[in-house]
Amino acid sequence: MKLRVSAVQYHLHTIASFEQFAAQVTHYVKTAEEFEADFVLFPELFTTQLMSIGGGKRHPEALTIEELPQYTEQYKELFVSLARSTGMHIIGGTHIVEENGKLYNTAFLFYPDGRIGEQRKLHITPTEVKEWNMEKGDALHLFDTEKGRIAVLICYDMEFPEIVRMARARGADVIFCPSCTDDRHGFHRVRYTCHARTIENQIYVVTTGTIGSLPTVDFMRGNYGQAAVITPNDVPFPPAGLMAAGEINHDMVITADLDLSLLHQVREKGSVTTWRDRRTDLYTDWS
Repeated sequence: MKLRVSAVQYHLHTIASFEQFAAQVTHYVKTAEEFEADFVLFPELFTTQLMSIGGGKRHPEALTIEELPQYTEQYKELFVSLARSTGMHIIGGTHIVEENGKLYNTAFLFYPDGRIGEQRKLHITPTEVKEWNMEKGDALHLFDTEKGRIAVLICYDMEFPEIVRMARARGADVIFCPSCTDDRHGFHRVRYTCHARTIENQIYVVTTGTIGSLPTVDFMRGNYGQAAVITPNDVPFPPAGLMAAGEINHDMVITADLDLSLLHQVREKGSVTTWRDRRTDLYTDWS
């Protein structure tokens, strides 16, 4: 099985309307469509750009994080329409949703047939807790597609090996990781752990982050991001386990082809067989 993936380095800047947001999103989706991608990945928290709409003359103050969920239905309608019209699976980054008075950082998978899958962020950073009062998700979801089984784990989630091991044990071959980091330290924490997860579990990871700046939105004033398609470190794959990468902090889309048969090959007879050789007699198998 082969699949083509695209990842968007989404440029955050102040906008004046939802229509401007929709036009920017559509541009990236159409770019991926021109490359005949099967999946396209947007970054974590990129819909915070909608908070800047309040920064005009009529509303000088940006929206608060508690007000962002008011755009949830428009956001879903936009991505459902784009997934249907292009025939692609779109991981719509993450958006903040409200449920019973609580806020959740939530990733959405939009299927070409109109279905929507959801994955809430499972591990919440101190900033998300202290400044935005976010709640943790409580379940890992796997998504079956015509191109195989995937999982979507959000930024900080990749820094916890147990949850990725659970995803692999339940059949995921590709992890999509939407991310948002404001400096090099945060960026490299996520990037290095993405590489570690591919080696431990012999899987692909597709990741991307926000770039640009939202001067009127607290905690989104700085962004440091780069998209990458990351592979296990073994002979069938590129050296350093990096199949494709964007230019850091540039507005762009990257695209790469993934061959799932290579994952099965290295799990059985690679230079190392880390998935097969895990010692479940010594430590828990997180299946």
